[in-house]
Amino acid sequence: MTNRVPGRKALYFIGITVLLDTIGFSLIAPILPRLLVELTGRSVSQSAVFGGWLSFVYAIMQFVCAPILGGLSDRFGRRPVLLYSVASLGVDYLIMGFAPTLGWLFLGRAISGIAGASFTPAYAYVADISAPEKRAQSFGLISASFGIGFIIGPGLGGLLSGFGVRAPFFAAATLSLLNFIYGFFVLPESLPRERRRAFNARRANPLGTLFHMWKRPAVRNVLGAFFFWMVANQVMPSTWSFYTKLKFGWSEALIGASFTCAGVVMAASQAVLMRRLVPRIGERRSALLGIASASLGYIGFGLATQGWMMFAWLVTWLFGALVMPTTNALLTHRVPPDAQGELQGAVACLISLASITGPVLMTQIFGYFTSPSAPVYLPGASFLFSATLAMTCWIAYRAATRESAVETGQALQGTAA
Repeated sequence: MTNRVPGRKALYFIGITVLLDTIGFSLIAPILPRLLVELTGRSVSQSAVFGGWLSFVYAIMQFVCAPILGGLSDRFGRRPVLLYSVASLGVDYLIMGFAPTLGWLFLGRAISGIAGASFTPAYAYVADISAPEKRAQSFGLISASFGIGFIIGPGLGGLLSGFGVRAPFFAAATLSLLNFIYGFFVLPESLPRERRRAFNARRANPLGTLFHMWKRPAVRNVLGAFFFWMVANQVMPSTWSFYTKLKFGWSEALIGASFTCAGVVMAASQAVLMRRLVPRIGERRSALLGIASASLGYIGFGLATQGWMMFAWLVTWLFGALVMPTTNALLTHRVPPDAQGELQGAVACLISLASITGPVLMTQIFGYFTSPSAPVYLPGASFLFSATLAMTCWIAYRAATRESAVETGQALQGTAA
């Protein structure tokens, strides 16, 4: 079944893969504070720091493995790498579900970091089967799947928490393993043998991949600006649950509902704005609008005085959700076809670098400004810091995307050496 020519159905499978992966991740998010409190015997504020280190371990493994998976997908094809990653996630969730100690939970996060690098071959797959002028819309479908996952996952996680704090892990494992079986039978290969290239160990490592992409000015400048955006975004998955539980006393069900609301907003963004706004104003302007909107939202989250305000400020992500797919599409125009896997590996590495520094930084800020030793009690300090990073990103992004079509064309002509 792997000899079929990839088409719309293959794109839908990638969307389903991202959807199920996101459901698996997001249905766990609402119960993480309670699980960490249970395993550590610490307060919510102190447990948030452990949550940051769990994200750190995940990001380190993803940082190391993303370029390897990207390079392997350029050599052996996207299909086997994708299937390996999906199966690994299923095993990981089982380990986390049975984890008797905090150490086992860290082991599970390490495995999920390896498997979570599946976004590298997934985006490369989308680039393979999409025409250049359609890539923004195709990446938008993937982002929509991410948003829908956040609609379904957190609410489901909140409901499953009623059966025990570990029930969501077993549900996530089931989803991942079912997805593997589905993909094994329906997913065709997207990269023809004549477009594959030899695996290069020096380039299939985080620094090597970034170095080769960094030699392309049209790519380097955008990635540099994008890094600020990705660090700022880490405030949402790393501190949202702890922040709302501490400041507003939210239950796991309500935390899940807020994630669901965020997913609705992101899905609406991809379903409406991606198809109507991006073709009219372009990828660059859409991304700048999204960064500016999210900056305002971070300020709103950080200064919120009542729980309903957190829901209200989520509206800013109607535009904020455009940044990732439009930037990814913009970058794919700046490298040749045989370097798409390497490009996505570099993007994933950058995201992982942000995920290494961001969660620890954000949870440390949250923990410090909610501790008795803080000069001022300010639970929203991490969100305000993220707003500063996002505004810095807007300035750098605007400058980085001013390159002319001539410069972009020169980048496409460059070799991947």
